[in-house]
Amino acid sequence: MADVTFRDFAGAVMRGDEPAAASVLEVLLGLPSDAAAAATSHFRTQMTSGDPTFMPKAMGLRTAVTSGSDAEIGALLAACFGLDEPAIASAVARLREKYPSS
Repeated sequence: MADVTFRDFAGAVMRGDEPAAASVLEVLLGLPSDAAAAATSHFRTQMTSGDPTFMPKAMGLRTAVTSGSDAEIGALLAACFGLDEPAIASAVARLREKYPSS
């Protein structure tokens, strides 16, 4: 898959194309396909739940990835995608490879 971003993920979710969104998460977070599908479903459920705090958390992931700590990134991955250990540690490592700290 070409170089993908969270924008690609969000676009696929907004289109209702969960398989495409999950494919993006496989690449971005280094998740196996079943975990990426579950994370996508979790994200969509949270996004449509009406919780006004969800979208700011999701949007805060970009800031956390570029200037936050691994713990901040991990907390947002748990909240936004329902990840737990060891998937969080692996996803944080993958994100650090793609987006080194500034």
